[in-house]
Amino acid sequence: MGQTARAKKQILALNAFPADGGAALADDVAALVARRRKSFGATSVLFYEAPLHIVGAKGADIFTADGRTYLDLYNNVPSVGHCHPKVVEAVARQMGRYNTHTRYLFDEVHDYAERLLAHFPAPLTNVAFTCTGSESNDLALRLIRGATGGMGIVVTDTAYHGNTTAVTEVSPSSYKTGAPPAHVRTVPPPHPRHYGADVGKGFAAAITAAAKAMADEGIPFAGLLVDTIFSSDGVYADPPGFLSAAFDAVRALGGLVIADEVQPGFARTGTHMWGFARHGVVPDVVTMGKPMGNGFPMGGVVTRPELLTRFANEFGYFNTFGGNPVASAAGLAVLDAIAEDGLMENARAVGAHIVGRLDAARGRCAALGEVRGAGLYLGVEIVAREDGAPDPAAASALINRLRDKGILIGAAGPLGHVLKVRPPLCLTLEQADRFADAMEDILSA
Repeated sequence: MGQTARAKKQILALNAFPADGGAALADDVAALVARRRKSFGATSVLFYEAPLHIVGAKGADIFTADGRTYLDLYNNVPSVGHCHPKVVEAVARQMGRYNTHTRYLFDEVHDYAERLLAHFPAPLTNVAFTCTGSESNDLALRLIRGATGGMGIVVTDTAYHGNTTAVTEVSPSSYKTGAPPAHVRTVPPPHPRHYGADVGKGFAAAITAAAKAMADEGIPFAGLLVDTIFSSDGVYADPPGFLSAAFDAVRALGGLVIADEVQPGFARTGTHMWGFARHGVVPDVVTMGKPMGNGFPMGGVVTRPELLTRFANEFGYFNTFGGNPVASAAGLAVLDAIAEDGLMENARAVGAHIVGRLDAARGRCAALGEVRGAGLYLGVEIVAREDGAPDPAAASALINRLRDKGILIGAAGPLGHVLKVRPPLCLTLEQADRFADAMEDILSA
């Protein structure tokens, strides 16, 4: 592969429908693409060489207008499954009763807050509701900057944390040109290729160096913002516990830690409700988003009471629809589904099965590289057969070949050569085998 093929890619460019139209499209798809481009303009982003025209979904399956069924390994938004009956019924019932802003008292939001906070360790006992993960991370940045008096934030090289102005600044993967401002510094993701055998020690040292470099330039350190499974960087989950040294380093410098749980939260890692819990650490602020409502827009920030009190004394905070009655009903139904459907254990068992299948196939598939992750959040490297180097072109081709076989999947990492496996948590062993069979069939050809 040449240097151009291995250039870093902006996150929305990974597996994107090409601007020139790409492959020949079915009439209905072509018509929708034209309508979208006319209405959305340059902000239109679609996936695959031939975008999907979706008409329905259930569980881990998506149904398209041409009568096909696709296995959804891409989507963590419907975390407990597309159109989960508990969520559908709860949202419809509550919408039929009332829905309004949150300056009235109503049982649903208090029930949800108490149920949600029961999954957090002390001293994380207060929650502020938002509508999106971007809003959550924006509020979290304001909380730690107000508490520390600092402005500087450390993130990983290919992090993505949302799309408000402040949050885009701490999302290096969002930049097509240029780079984050001086008050944002990046460090490589936690992997032995960057830090050697002691990943935790090396990662902590890199964070310390970045924070001190900012301080030397007159930018006081506020803290670390980290997606606890490092999804956009290419998925890095192991060894459990490596985040402890990083958290200690941040606090030794007077900073605070934000754990972004939009991707790994809500039982996805298979052993804990939150990605940070898998490492045995307690952050200062936790942010949540998409999976909270299984498709209904909602987000949240959980933190210590004193951080919220300090912030409220200076600014106050009100979100018109954050924690509205319908969102609260959706959130309660998601928590019910995780518990009653055994989805944490399912994530552990099915995720381990996929890892086992792919590890066993590596000897027969030279393009299959390292498989990383936890539960049902996995990263699968696609590499050049001749030298094992990252092969983003092959990963892109594989993604579209999997689509041809009825399997939807995305990409991650700075080069886009890592398959991002994050299906709804209800994925079955049979569906996992269908994916593994397809991977082996394509890669061994």
